Amino acid sequence: MVMDKDIKISIRNLYKIFGTKPRAALEHVRNGLCKAELMAQHHHVLGLQDINVDMRSGDITVIMGLSGSGKSTLIRHLNRLIEPTAGEIIVDGENVLTYGERRLRKLRREQMSMVFQHFALLPHRTVLENTGMAQAVRGNPRSDYEGEARKWLDRVGLGGQGGQYPHQLSGGMQQRVGIARALASNSPIMLMDEAFSALDPLIRTDMQDLLLELQEELQKTVIFISHDLDEALKLADHLVILKDGQVVQQGEPQDILLHPNDPYIVDFISDINRARVLRVRSVMESPDDPDQSFAGEVDPDDTLESVIATSGGDTALCYRVMRDGHQIGVLDMKKLVRALVPTGAAQNGMRAQAV
Repeated sequence: MVMDKDIKISIRNLYKIFGTKPRAALEHVRNGLCKAELMAQHHHVLGLQDINVDMRSGDITVIMGLSGSGKSTLIRHLNRLIEPTAGEIIVDGENVLTYGERRLRKLRREQMSMVFQHFALLPHRTVLENTGMAQAVRGNPRSDYEGEARKWLDRVGLGGQGGQYPHQLSGGMQQRVGIARALASNSPIMLMDEAFSALDPLIRTDMQDLLLELQEELQKTVIFISHDLDEALKLADHLVILKDGQVVQQGEPQDILLHPNDPYIVDFISDINRARVLRVRSVMESPDDPDQSFAGEVDPDDTLESVIATSGGDTALCYRVMRDGHQIGVLDMKKLVRALVPTGAAQNGMRAQAV
């Protein structure tokens, strides 16, 4: 099967129906029955409906939605912890749904690692042994994986903790072990199912920062499940928003924030601090006046919040947007301010002006 060379995982026409006769129920869904109707009329649960998502190599793909949206069901299809009712899951050009037990075991051991919400550490094994678990399961002796395990424990800030047991660590430290274990497996794909949801807010922020720091260097293909929009916008290269088992919108987070395509998304993003999330690159314009004067220079990845602080709130200013010593755009503070108005409010304002 031919795939875009940058696509690591491709989910195509994926359906999951829970019940005693899922294949029969599938036909009802394809004929137009929604989730509520399928449950009411046929007593089957529609978990996923016609999911199509491409996940690029080296990107963090965040799948998010409210409870019951299907996000955890979806991630468990990637390593076939859950079997689909219909569809394809393509990893490196191969449909993993065709794998037998042996190849599936190899996929789980060598290509995909998983970080769980509640850590899933073995309580009777030390931190070092937990970290090297993937290598141990492959049959490698401790002498072979111990150095690798210690290296990753050092990288996640747990150097010297290898002899401890999980119950001796805080929740945040236990989750760091979970991340170290995933990294020590040397798997190119990391599945993270609500990995930071059980942590206190400050620790959660630290873990997000740690993930981004490691990802900048390692360029893993990360699939991250979250119900928190702030977290999703912070982490995602590609954001997929689910509702009732369907993809409502997907794309670059900045684009979704500026161009929501559904009332559900508008409501979802209405309370977001847009200045803290939006980047200069999303609202800048092409430079077209060589004689234009500027108040200074900004980076395309600067947040609008930081530019507002720099400008002192002066909406009359313009900034030159620079990358690697070259101008790539112009940031007009008036356009910046317009971008801070939520989409629903902006549309209501335009309707009022039209009236």
